[in-house]
Amino acid sequence: NKKLFWIPAMAPLISVILATLIVYLTNSETRGVKIVKHIKPGFNRPSVNQLQFNGQHLGQVAKIGIICAIIALTEAIAVGRSFATIKGYRLDGNKEMMAMGFSNIAGSLTSCYVATGSFSRTAVNFSAGCETVVSNIVMAITVMVSLEVLTRFLYFTPTAILASIILSALPGLIDISGALHIWKLDKLDFLVLLAAFLGVLFASVEIGLLLAVGISFTRIILSSIRPTVEALGRLSKTDIFGDVNQYPMANKTEGLLTLRISSPLLCFANANFIRDRILNSVQNVEEEEDVGQEVKKEKVLQVVILDMSCVISVDTSGVVALEELYQELASNDTRLVIASPRWRVLHKLKRAKLDDNMKKEKIFMTVGEAVDFYVRARTTLHDMC
Repeated sequence: NKKLFWIPAMAPLISVILATLIVYLTNSETRGVKIVKHIKPGFNRPSVNQLQFNGQHLGQVAKIGIICAIIALTEAIAVGRSFATIKGYRLDGNKEMMAMGFSNIAGSLTSCYVATGSFSRTAVNFSAGCETVVSNIVMAITVMVSLEVLTRFLYFTPTAILASIILSALPGLIDISGALHIWKLDKLDFLVLLAAFLGVLFASVEIGLLLAVGISFTRIILSSIRPTVEALGRLSKTDIFGDVNQYPMANKTEGLLTLRISSPLLCFANANFIRDRILNSVQNVEEEEDVGQEVKKEKVLQVVILDMSCVISVDTSGVVALEELYQELASNDTRLVIASPRWRVLHKLKRAKLDDNMKKEKIFMTVGEAVDFYVRARTTLHDMC
């Protein structure tokens, strides 16, 4: 009921007032109840005159500052995206970075604590029904008034009631159905979710984020250094080539082996792995060729067409791997053909002069063009014979 919106908003304040009065009247702090105790009243004095850029501890301070900035920004973005998903709005990371930067620069002039996206305060605001940035203005004014006037009255506030306010806001943020959906969709994503949850629950928000980010980066690195190399076949009556494992009805062209690199990067981390996978695929085809050698005397595998449509970047190690692959296949009387290269990849191959070595083999715009060209060339050669 919108008319009663003030009830959940006032509940934390009423809880703090009642708990503080109970502790004060019953002297519960003498019976083991932890209280806030003394809070320094007023605002910090300006500390601009204490800024130093040539002190002996400048390097250590800079290192700590960078670490604090990374952790604070990561936490703020993570918390912001969590609530943005719940409320259905879009989070602009650039604006978040600017806001965090300006707030910390301004706060440093009075030696304030590092400003970040507090999960606990955001959760309390969310449970209270806050919708706009006006709530932050109201909260800031409330904190200012409390620091000037109410610090004496907060002496007997039990820390347990402050924790209970945060915990009471958490159940609405736990999405069990969403977690089950992630489990069904991707087990590794669920592992990231579980690591973040347990890290936050038993350690801190920073530890939870660190675990989640670490597992995510490990997954990305593993998938990048061990990409798949797919054997392609042409779908009947089309110019579409698909993975033969996914589309068993796809037709392979005799004498041609069409392979696709599924990684967007051909770099030092995966270049040798991709080269070996391609050579293994060629070896498997040649072993099948040896089985039928009594029937067919000519060499069956003549051309390897490498579909590089997924590759968006190639470094020096990738170029070297392609050169080694070209030479290895050439020593076995097999041609290497590149199809569908991106502009940046083609530019890198030209700068490495790899395309000069492959002039006889040609570089094609599409896989279909490469297949059709060598099918026609083989047909013409057979007709001449």
